[in-house]
This record gives sequence, C-alpha cells and structure tokens, in this order.
Amino acid sequence: MHGEEVRKLEIEEMFRIDVIVDKPILIGQDGVEGRRQLIPILSGKVTGNGFEGKVLPGGVDSQIIRPDGKCELSARYAILLDDGATIYIENNGIRTVPADQVKDVVEGKFVDPSLYYFVTVPKFETYDEKYKWMKDLIFICSATRLPESVLLKFYRITQ
Repeated sequence: MHGEEVRKLEIEEMFRIDVIVDKPILIGQDGVEGRRQLIPILSGKVTGNGFEGKVLPGGVDSQIIRPDGKCELSARYAILLDDGATIYIENNGIRTVPADQVKDVVEGKFVDPSLYYFVTVPKFETYDEKYKWMKDLIFICSATRLPESVLLKFYRITQ
C-alpha cells in the first residue's frame, strides 16, 4: 500500500424534509425496557437540490426510549416528488441527550434540539430510474425534533 493515497470522504447535503407528525401513541412503558411509542407521520415538504415534493401520509416512526434517555428509532415513510417519482425511505438511528435532560425525555417532555445528538442512516427504495443511484451510495441524516415536526437533512457521502 506504499504510495497509495486514501481518498477523503465528501459530504453533500442533497435535500431536506420537514415532516409533520402527530402526537405519540404510547404502546407501553417500564423501568427496564423503557417507553415504546409510535409516532404517525402525517405529511411534509421535500425541498432542495432537485428534490421537490411532499411526504405521503401513512408513515410511522417507531421508537423506544430507554431509561437512560437514548431513543432508538426506525421510521418508514414515502415521498412523492413533483416529477411523479416516489421514494420509500427507511430511516434508522438514535437520539441521545445529556444526563440532566434524561428525566424530561423519559417523561415525554420536549427537549431543546440544541442539546441532543440525533442522527440516522436512511435507505432508499425507488422504481424510477432517475433516482436508482440513491440505492448505491451511503447517506446520513441529521435530524431536529421540533414540537410538531421533524426537520431532516439528508447528506450523500462520496469519495
């Protein structure tokens, strides 16, 4: 490997989705596993870098909030772009908070987004040739939970 140069990773924001969500549906809670909840995804807007469209209704964000405040989440939803293409998104990740915010998170209270780490790894499924390239690259998503929505910024990782 002498003389070979390791290529740098490049990160480029591709698009954003402002997702409108409903109130969490509590499934169950205990002191060992945490709180399981489902958050219905109602609608939303897709913008940026040639991606313009809307979030289709019917998606859900399945979460378990552990007693230490760590939220493990798996969201599944679809978008309809203005050009008629549809993309199914499976978005898995974590949200963590500082120790002094754990009690609020465990009780389901809103926590200032500047205080936590909230990152996901999306996977895309599409039947439109124009967007099949998305299945061959790694993306990360930086998320911000707001009182009635979630702002998602999707970044493409390239070499």
